[in-house]
Amino acid sequence: MGDQSLTDTAGRMLAYWGRRTLSVEPCKREPPGPGEVQIAVAYTGICGTDLHIFHGDMDARVKAPAVIGHEMSGRIAAVGDDVPDWRIGQPVTVMPTRACGNCPACTRGLTHICHDLDVIGVDSPGSMQTSWNVPAELLVALPDDLALDRAALVEPVAVAVHDVRRARVQPDEHVVVVGGGPIGQLIAIVAQHAGARVLLVELDPIRRAIAAANDIDVIDPRVADPTSTVSSWTDGAGADVAFEVSGAGAGVATAVDVLARRGRLVMVAIHPQPREVDLFQFFLRELELVGARLYQRHDFGEAV
Repeated sequence: MGDQSLTDTAGRMLAYWGRRTLSVEPCKREPPGPGEVQIAVAYTGICGTDLHIFHGDMDARVKAPAVIGHEMSGRIAAVGDDVPDWRIGQPVTVMPTRACGNCPACTRGLTHICHDLDVIGVDSPGSMQTSWNVPAELLVALPDDLALDRAALVEPVAVAVHDVRRARVQPDEHVVVVGGGPIGQLIAIVAQHAGARVLLVELDPIRRAIAAANDIDVIDPRVADPTSTVSSWTDGAGADVAFEVSGAGAGVATAVDVLARRGRLVMVAIHPQPREVDLFQFFLRELELVGARLYQRHDFGEAV
């Protein structure tokens, strides 16, 4: 979705109607309500979640016609009442989660894993529209010199920041990322930024080439055995952290196998079915399993 004028009186939206059915529809530009801002959406990314919706896998949750999309950037086009801190024309992105504020998770400060979380672009209208009204509390300011096409990547980068934070990655630790899709690549970059030594395990040659272009060490597990490679890389110790981002059973096994004593396995991928896990290795090596989902506000700030 390209950059839009701040003065358009009518707009368009991409509507999801059901399995593999999308259409571009006109939408009326409504003024923002109290506590809201209106964003002229410049760019929206296509997430794996959006693809699952398109394929009909989430029809029990997504109510048609739905406006999806949650990785975005844009500029403020209008400001509602009681919104003192934002200006028209300001570049922004949106943290697309809204918590209930009252459940046990929220009262512990864990609003990103709220019991009744509204994931915007899934549970409520998202950013695949030219004009989007959102609560001002969800806005994240962008630097004026950050190109808006790149700024649309802030949300997935925030995922990677949260994952690396959950893993407690330290400088000079050995980190293995199993799965080199977009999130896996971003985790590798963020872990390197934290000072870690990173190895990516990926089957696809295009993804391996992207990793290499970003100065990430990468192997094809069909050519170089990950466990032996990591053993040589770490002088027999094993990796301090492994991120499972492949979503495959074999990826889980690889992530466990490469870990050092007291290594941390961070589960990032969404596994739609139960997986076999060698729990004896968790006993033998005192391994730690960490779940990582979405992000918190400070993750968005670091991602920007």
